[in-house]
Amino acid sequence: MITLVTGGVRSGKSRYAESLVPASRPAAYVAPGLVPLGGDGEWARRVAAHRERRPGCWATVESSDLAAVVCSSSSPVLIDCLGTWVTRLVDDAGAWDDPVAAAEEVGRAREGLVGALCAARVDVVLVTNEVGWGVVPEHASGRMFRDELGRVNADVSAVADRVALVVAGRVLDLSTAPVVP
Repeated sequence: MITLVTGGVRSGKSRYAESLVPASRPAAYVAPGLVPLGGDGEWARRVAAHRERRPGCWATVESSDLAAVVCSSSSPVLIDCLGTWVTRLVDDAGAWDDPVAAAEEVGRAREGLVGALCAARVDVVLVTNEVGWGVVPEHASGRMFRDELGRVNADVSAVADRVALVVAGRVLDLSTAPVVP
C-alpha cells in the first residue's frame, strides 16, 4: 500500500505518518534531505526530536535515491519528506538559478520514484508539505520550488492507494477524491 501524507508545516503530518508504520517491526525511515552544516542548532533539535520518537527497530536511511530505497527494501518504508528531497535534488544539481535544469532534474527523479512506487513490494508512507496556498514567492527559485514540489505531490498522489491531508492536527482522508487527469 502506498500512502501519501500531506499538509502544512507543524500540522502533525510526520507524527501521523509514523503511526501508520508498525512500531514493533523493522522499517526503513528515509531522510532524503541534506543535514545543514555550520551548526544550525534549531535544525539539529528538529532532527533529534524525530529520531527520539522513532522505534529502535527502525533503520534510518539518508539518501536522495528514493526509487532505489523503495525497490530494495524488504520492510515498510517511511519517507520524510518530499519537500526536503526536492531541495536536495536542486542543491545537488546546483540549479537554484536555473529553473529549466531544476525541472529536468526533479522530473527525472520524480519519474523514477513514481515507477518505484508502482512496483513496490512493501508498504510505503511518504510525507510531504503542501505548498502554494499562500503568497506567491518573491524569488524565481521559490516559485520553481513550489511548482516542482506541487508536481511531485500530484504525481505521487495519483499512484497512492491512500492520501491524507493533515490540517491543524486533524486528518482528512482524500483517498476517494477524484484525481485530476
